[in-house]
Amino acid sequence: MLRRSLLASPLALAAFAPGGARGQGAALSARDQADLRRAETYLNGITTLRARFVQIAGNGASAEGTAVIWRPGRMRFDYDPPEPLLLIAMGGQFLHFDKELRQPSVIPVSQTPLGVLLRPQISLAGDVTVTAVQREAGFLRITLYRTNAPTEGRLTLVFAEEPFELRQWLVQDSQSRTTRVSLSQIETGVRLPAAAFDFNTPGFFDAIPGAR
Repeated sequence: MLRRSLLASPLALAAFAPGGARGQGAALSARDQADLRRAETYLNGITTLRARFVQIAGNGASAEGTAVIWRPGRMRFDYDPPEPLLLIAMGGQFLHFDKELRQPSVIPVSQTPLGVLLRPQISLAGDVTVTAVQREAGFLRITLYRTNAPTEGRLTLVFAEEPFELRQWLVQDSQSRTTRVSLSQIETGVRLPAAAFDFNTPGFFDAIPGAR
């Protein structure tokens, strides 16, 4: 039951739902602009990242696993058992795979909120519109949407101030359903095998424990 309740959640993590009202950017102060530049510098400084994650869906269902990012362009979420889910971004595609049903779903990375984090050069301006910059209890929250697709939904990035690092993101779709992903045990600059992301390689899924 947990897996079925989460089936929509990874897709929410990957893709916004259509619909909703057109949004507007926030009036940003000099302090806001400085914090946006700080977030850009931090994100652009990441080449590889590995962390544990906890994902909580809008209905309260939760799952855990390991996330890895290799910028630009590559990301992987391995869910702990009993969740049979795998999410991989590679070659401009974002793949969601159910290991039990062996059913893949693929969407362009450019149509996902997390695609912002995988760009060669991350900019929180231009084709990204920032709607809010908030500070509370040692955390910086930046909410944004893709400028050319304002009806898709919102992505909120949450950074810890000391040390400054990405700790959480929230994806809210046009129906106000929110998927929250929190990171812990964060490591950067780690060595990652390129083969872990190449789902176009023959036999890739057969090599995954539990895929059959």
